[in-house]
Amino acid sequence: MTSTNYRKYVLMIADIIIITIAFFAALTLKRDFSLTTSDLIYFKVNIPFLLVIYMTSFLGFGLYRNMWAYAGLQEYLNVMYANIVAMFGSFLIDQFYFKGVTFSTILMGVIFTFVGTVGIRIAYRVVLHKTKAPISEADGSAKKALIIGAGLAGKLLINEIHNNPNFNYEVMGLIDDDPSKLHQSISNVSVIGSTLNIPKLVDDLMIDEIIFAIPSLSGEQKKRILEIINQSKVRMKTLPNLSEVISKGIDVSAIRDVEITDLLGRKEIEMDVTSMKEYIEDKVILVTGGGGSIGSELCRQIADFRPKELIIFDIYENNAYNIQIELLRKYPQLNLEVLIGSVRDSKKVNDVFNKYQPDLVFHAAAHKHVPLMETSPKEAIKNNVFGTLNVVRAAAKFKTARFILISTDKAVNPTNVMGATKRLCEMIIQTYNRATKDTAFVAVRFGNVLGSNGSVIPLFKKQIQEGGPVTVTHRNITRYFMTIPEAVKLVLTAGSFARGGEIFVLDMGEPVKIYDLAQNLIRLSGYEPNVDIKIEVTGLRPGEKLYEELLMSEEGLTKTKNSLIFIGKPNAFDMEELHLNLLTLKKIIEDDTATNQEIRSIIKTIVPTYEEPVQSIHE
Repeated sequence: MTSTNYRKYVLMIADIIIITIAFFAALTLKRDFSLTTSDLIYFKVNIPFLLVIYMTSFLGFGLYRNMWAYAGLQEYLNVMYANIVAMFGSFLIDQFYFKGVTFSTILMGVIFTFVGTVGIRIAYRVVLHKTKAPISEADGSAKKALIIGAGLAGKLLINEIHNNPNFNYEVMGLIDDDPSKLHQSISNVSVIGSTLNIPKLVDDLMIDEIIFAIPSLSGEQKKRILEIINQSKVRMKTLPNLSEVISKGIDVSAIRDVEITDLLGRKEIEMDVTSMKEYIEDKVILVTGGGGSIGSELCRQIADFRPKELIIFDIYENNAYNIQIELLRKYPQLNLEVLIGSVRDSKKVNDVFNKYQPDLVFHAAAHKHVPLMETSPKEAIKNNVFGTLNVVRAAAKFKTARFILISTDKAVNPTNVMGATKRLCEMIIQTYNRATKDTAFVAVRFGNVLGSNGSVIPLFKKQIQEGGPVTVTHRNITRYFMTIPEAVKLVLTAGSFARGGEIFVLDMGEPVKIYDLAQNLIRLSGYEPNVDIKIEVTGLRPGEKLYEELLMSEEGLTKTKNSLIFIGKPNAFDMEELHLNLLTLKKIIEDDTATNQEIRSIIKTIVPTYEEPVQSIHE
């Protein structure tokens, strides 16, 4: 027998004893402590029926399914409701069958039963808490913590810390900006100040960690509070969103470190679910580069809209396998095909289009690492330009309805080969869009995504773990940032707007200084920048700009019905001229004697906005 079943049966026996004693006491009081032989016979005959009625009611209201160590108001209300239902049942049985006692006797028995059944459950909680010494008292190793948020999530967290030995915290107090809650308590933990008091409280109480327990707060409000916390040398943790807290409860794994994404303070991106379903549901969808950071997230979100078939095409089998296993576990009914191959292989690409006839293509396959592409421009051109050309031609040939190119802000006035190749990809899709009537070719342009392969965040984290220094190329360098799920939501939304030829530009919010990003990440790790972990300025790398742009001067912005998506005015490019330029480019990358500088010069003639890479410069 499990401990849970054992406790349930013990509680049932206790309730039976309480009911028996309660009604015997009620009858005794009613007879002024002078029970006759007929009273005792009546009680002996009736008590089994009363017990059946009560236990049926108690089982019906789930009184033996509850975990009384964590019981709240609703659980105790259920005890009251169960007693009331049992009272009416008892009265009906007595009136129709036995007619032995008055209603007042039954009511008195019900009151005694309610007091007893509630009392034993409260006593159980009291004894349980008394016998569970706080972890901090038990071994002295508990971390001193403040909890921000004296609401539902805060209450759940405190209860879990008090009852779960895996939570190694001593809660020193609650923080809340509601003045009416000051000095109020939740489970014997008092609200001791507002968020503005955090730096002083951290010093005065020698706080080790702060746990953020207001998961329903807006991004801007959360950012403001986290920036206040960030002034103190203390580790920060946070709970997931409120729906997860309520549906899944709180365990140790639910509390995570505050990430740099929590400091972006961006509004939640809303998707037009109806539009998504219209162009994704029951369609055959191909995602090139489907194993990469952007491609895999595209696959996750596309799977939510039940496509007829989802095809992942990727050259790197490990990534493709990982997303395959994840999707099949989460979406067992998904019609999924995972294909290994390169977009450089035109025959393979055509075979895929011929066999699967995709309705929709998301082209995410690309080399994206700026410094590496500077030293290997041929590879950038082979993969980004001619790989894209192969997929574009196949889409046009097999009459794919929509083709969505994943582009980048680095394509705008590029100063590096990677950005120039992506700009050339944009030129290709705009040219082909004018030349075909069956396929709407569009591009979606956005900035850096946090946590993607090659992102600065994993690098900074690794450097912090190694004790520093954290390397920043320039003190004033800025970048636009967005999380991968945010970017993909907007890509899918932009795809629903596609009519052909557009370059969709995503609102990336305010640009972020990389130096500030490094400082915040160091603080989030519990260290002081340039005291515990040094920040070292190394100088701009080849092809790197101080700032990125999202729009070229000749492009104007048109609004869409989504406030975070804009349309850059389509440019007209001549198909014949483009093909001649691509032939020239193909010839030079096939020339083993061609230098990187010669390749850049050819790129410059094709992409006039491309600028020669800057030399390494310091502050």
